[in-house]
Amino acid sequence: MAMYAEERQQQILTLARTKGRVDVTALAKSLDVTTETVRRDLDRLVRQGLLTRVHGGAIPHNRIDFEPELSKRDTMATAEKSRIARAALSLLPRQGTILIDGGTTTARLAAAVPDDSELTFATNAWPIASLLSNRPGATVHLIGGRIRRRTMAAVDAWALEAIASINVDVACLGTNGVSVKRGLTTPDASECAIKAAMIESARKVVILADSSKYDNNHFARFARLGDVDVIISDGGLTEPAREAIMEAGPDVLIA
Repeated sequence: MAMYAEERQQQILTLARTKGRVDVTALAKSLDVTTETVRRDLDRLVRQGLLTRVHGGAIPHNRIDFEPELSKRDTMATAEKSRIARAALSLLPRQGTILIDGGTTTARLAAAVPDDSELTFATNAWPIASLLSNRPGATVHLIGGRIRRRTMAAVDAWALEAIASINVDVACLGTNGVSVKRGLTTPDASECAIKAAMIESARKVVILADSSKYDNNHFARFARLGDVDVIISDGGLTEPAREAIMEAGPDVLIA
């Protein structure tokens, strides 16, 4: 039985991480597809920042501290991130307080907020605060601290103190990795502390994570899957992966 493209790409990624390298010809034979199909699959995984092309195949971006620049991440899985952002918007109350952390998918959520929104937002990312401040009905609080250039978000003591002093209805967070075994992870310890504090401040926690984040483990864990309420992903997340995540606690929405 032929696999869907998303299933095939997930298998390729798993092989690359297990073996350290995948070969186009060998993949085509083992997956019973053409070499052109394999190259298209590899190209998509490269665009998502998960693999690097080498002669005859690809190798993984599997360093646990690997974190692309914000501008590069913004070009990855753009359609999927936009769908995820729209789905997250549907989970926000008509009135209330929303906490949003830095990231490319959360930025798309901020951009999707309607002009007549009467929500109160708090964020540690000034690009997101800038997007939200253009909504006439919204109230925006910018959390201060040391700006981490790779994410353009505030971290460290000032930011943590501010987050600890507030209570919000919903926190919408991004993540670098989603793993049933290891939970939600990010490469940087200071970002990890911010995300963990945001979860503590929220009545409901929504994670925005495209399918390329699944089965990734990074340096610092900010939550177990059971600590969050909803994970929104895309159709690239296989049904077995979705079921495994839900068994660990959160609901999973496919955008």
